[in-house]
Amino acid sequence: MTDTQISTHDAAADARNDDILIYVDGDLVPRAEAKVSVYDSGFMLGDGIWEGLRLYDGYLSFLDEHLDRLFEAALYIDLDIGKTRAELVQAIHQTLDANAMTTDVHLRVMVTRGRKKKPFQHPQLSVFGSTIVIIAEHSKPDENAIHRGIRLHTVPHHRGLPLTQDSKLNSHSKLNCIIALNHALRAGADEALMLDPFGFVNTTNACNLFIVRKGVVWTSTGDYCMNGITRQKVIDLCCENDIPVFERNYSLVDTYGADEVFLTGTFGAQTPVFEVDGRVIGGGKPGPVFYQIRALYKALIAESRISTS
Repeated sequence: MTDTQISTHDAAADARNDDILIYVDGDLVPRAEAKVSVYDSGFMLGDGIWEGLRLYDGYLSFLDEHLDRLFEAALYIDLDIGKTRAELVQAIHQTLDANAMTTDVHLRVMVTRGRKKKPFQHPQLSVFGSTIVIIAEHSKPDENAIHRGIRLHTVPHHRGLPLTQDSKLNSHSKLNCIIALNHALRAGADEALMLDPFGFVNTTNACNLFIVRKGVVWTSTGDYCMNGITRQKVIDLCCENDIPVFERNYSLVDTYGADEVFLTGTFGAQTPVFEVDGRVIGGGKPGPVFYQIRALYKALIAESRISTS
């Protein structure tokens, strides 16, 4: 990445993260000592699932939705997490408490099929139970990303059909997205714009995508992208606040001519896009619909925190 390239996951360095304790299968260990076996299914095969969470002022935003997605993914890949929802939540809070974390925290909860007795893919070789790792870091999104904007480059690597690997699955197997991102970085962009199998605009390598045309918000049909929780919250907020929104097929022609383009994800919430394939979007600055949605989303976080406190 060059000095001018940015990411939707940019955050200011925080020295407190040097000494964090990481949850590894029930133990809280210093960052430098947090390890899993080379025989672990996640390391060896990418055989695992994960969720990213945000902690705002003591509130884990949309925790139930994240747990729903995690346990649904486990059901799909026949993975026994080895903990109930309540036990997993307890482990998350145990990790936060051990690190004295109260706000502006990003968590990654990872579950793999566990350690294998032989280095092959057969799931029955995972005989030691699942591996659970929880990483919680002091991490606040860089607000400068709003003023600098993201540059996207359309890549030949697409989000595929569910017949291969369903894009709705939040799995450890992210190689397709990493290859796409590398392609975009080599082109001088910040993230990769990925199309669906039929050539319609879909998502980026890391985030869901929205465009705005004449005050109307468009996003993909959702058939070939991650079923993003922030994505759904944005759609819901639009519906509740009389902002026209459509899940539909649309092309690069529609995207290049958009008034606004922005990304959504758990970490950055909403991030504006200023350039797509060298075409400047919205004069290279965030648009009014972006700011309206961002304000509504912040209010939703605050309301949710109060209602659960």
